[in-house]
Amino acid sequence: MNEVIVELIEKGKFLDARNEIIKMNVVDIAQLLGEIEEDSVLKVFRLLPKDMAVEVFSYMSYEQQQFIIESITDREIQYIIDELFLDDTVELIEEMPANIVKKILKNANETTRKQINQLLMYPDNSAGSIMTIEYVDLKKEMTLNQALEHIKRTGVDKETIDVCYVIDGNRKLEGSVPIRKLILNDENMKVADVMDVNIVSVNTHVDQEEIASLFRKYDLVAMPVVDNENRLVGIITIDDIVDVIEQENTEDFHKMAAIAPSEEGYMESGVFVLAKRRILWLLILMVSATFTGRIIIKYESLLQSVVVLTAFIPMLMDTGGNAGSQASTLIIRGLALGEIKLNDILKIVWKEFRVSILTGITLAAVNFIRLYFLVKTDIIVTTIICISLIITVILAKIIGCTLPMLAKSLKLDPAIMASPLITTIVDSLALIAYFNVASWLLGLR
Repeated sequence: MNEVIVELIEKGKFLDARNEIIKMNVVDIAQLLGEIEEDSVLKVFRLLPKDMAVEVFSYMSYEQQQFIIESITDREIQYIIDELFLDDTVELIEEMPANIVKKILKNANETTRKQINQLLMYPDNSAGSIMTIEYVDLKKEMTLNQALEHIKRTGVDKETIDVCYVIDGNRKLEGSVPIRKLILNDENMKVADVMDVNIVSVNTHVDQEEIASLFRKYDLVAMPVVDNENRLVGIITIDDIVDVIEQENTEDFHKMAAIAPSEEGYMESGVFVLAKRRILWLLILMVSATFTGRIIIKYESLLQSVVVLTAFIPMLMDTGGNAGSQASTLIIRGLALGEIKLNDILKIVWKEFRVSILTGITLAAVNFIRLYFLVKTDIIVTTIICISLIITVILAKIIGCTLPMLAKSLKLDPAIMASPLITTIVDSLALIAYFNVASWLLGLR
């Protein structure tokens, strides 16, 4: 389908293309507009029905949205801003350069401008910054019939009507009612009779990562946001949380790979930008790796007397790094999902210690068979390597599980204590253990 439409657009048959495009889902249309020449994007966008154009606009990339805003008239901008949900407008403004923001605000009505400014005052990545104020509120004195009539009158421009919120005269949150209960119960019953008073809500300053965790824990589709006086000020919907989860996961992956986080996609980032994000951590890790070199220099005489020991340094360091990464990955993910708490640290260390004993002994046994029976390595050297391997795995597992929890206790992101940093630390400790075991056993010979 897309190939046919692109071909029609390239031939200048825009009306024929339009007839095909309007049969598509708005998400797919936004994707299609990202695949055609920029000169044709505006022409196709303007051919769309107005309501559909607004929906398509909300799913476009920020670069495309900026191009559209720069290219269309003030009247067209005003229509888009009036029809967009407020949280989408705020998100758009946060990503646009100053000249585009000025153009958007100039064409928003006074009420919308005030609402936008109010939402922009909240800290980045807080509940207040991602919520929408477009929700349906009810009073508990209403009958269900009155509540449904109220929803019909006011719900058309709301982000969702799946869940409605019950407030008192001071806008304090009292309960929530799914639309299903309003429809299925006797229309003469009161809202107070069917509302749920056990509400999961968040304050405007709660971090978005914690909100995502609550959505997952309670299987929510929407969550009310309240101020310090428990007054309802907005709601967060599941579509916003999906974006938050994707953003937080991407950020964690960047940190775990020792890359400075960024909201720009890989293909949209320039070479210098990508290099700048990576070089700082690479410099830190490179400098910290000099400790490894100093340890080797310190034991240079030992290596000269038993040269064969040098050949097994990479194997020990790689195994230690891999073992530490395994433990840290599980702990970081467990902390992110709320499965692991800081007060679980002793249980975790004890569990990882037992795991390290089992894995260390297994690896050492396989290496003993390989080195002594197949490679015919000296028994003392084989013993040195096997004992060092067990110690290295134990150290790596303990460090891998404790460092992320230490970061969490210091209010840092546990993801920074991931593979590159742990590998650097474990490498140094593995060499110290290796050379000390070698010195001890060779001294007994």
